[in-house]
Amino acid sequence: MRAETAGTCTSATPLRFVTLGEMPGYFDDSSLIRRIHREHVVGLAGARALLMQAAHPVAFAGFFMSTGALDDPYARLERTARVIDTILFGERQDADRMTSAVRKMHRRARGVLAEPAGKFPAGTPWAADDPALLLWIVATLADSGALVYRRYVGALSGSELDAYWSDWRTVGSLFGLSEADMPADWAGLRAYMREMLQGDILHVSPKARELGVEIVLRPPVPRSARPLLEVANFIIVGLLPGRLRRQYRLWWDPVRTVMLRAGADSTRLVLMPILPPRLRFRESRPLGSRDNPLRGRRLAA
Repeated sequence: MRAETAGTCTSATPLRFVTLGEMPGYFDDSSLIRRIHREHVVGLAGARALLMQAAHPVAFAGFFMSTGALDDPYARLERTARVIDTILFGERQDADRMTSAVRKMHRRARGVLAEPAGKFPAGTPWAADDPALLLWIVATLADSGALVYRRYVGALSGSELDAYWSDWRTVGSLFGLSEADMPADWAGLRAYMREMLQGDILHVSPKARELGVEIVLRPPVPRSARPLLEVANFIIVGLLPGRLRRQYRLWWDPVRTVMLRAGADSTRLVLMPILPPRLRFRESRPLGSRDNPLRGRRLAA
């Protein structure tokens, strides 16, 4: 039995691959996925995506509870970030090697839910290579990246959003999704997200609530970075879909909504145009093992 998903996925134009001069990669600097995820602020999308992913009971069991991730969650997040980062900014041969290892691990990861969660009874089987689960992971990354970019950086046209999702479809294919497994365009992705958010599949279990808040919103950071962490958490919580925010029991009110919107508008209209490139953009190469107290948040960066 496969985990349920929502939406009907149809094929679109063939997935796009590009060559970067003498250094072949899946994307180049003109790709929408690079243009969006080179922005440091879009790193916030990773934390939002993680909380959304953990709200799928079967995905939570398959990708969080049963892979050893909880033994050292930040090391696991760092490994995941490096894989995504290599696909977006690295060479194709490195991306192929890393995603091949991930697919091999996913083929071995099987289990059943130990406890009931939402509509899923105890004993519900799961498989880490289930296209329904993989689609939810990729979709939350794309949805979160576009949301943060549009709020804090600038607008994206319909054709740009289609190109951005086309890039994420390429990423999805590297993790084992077929073209038919994924929505064909941005409108299809938005329809899928609406069905997921309005349907009965998502449910934040007590364990997901405890671990999501502890790992995503309370990472170990130096004392000097705590004010930055509080600002980041305010944004992450505010950008969560309201239903999931309530299930995580994260307090919010209309005043905070106004503050969030005002902060986003001032960042987009005032700060971003004058911010020096070295502060605004990340390097167009894969992340190394540089010290970064918030590196666990770079899942989608």
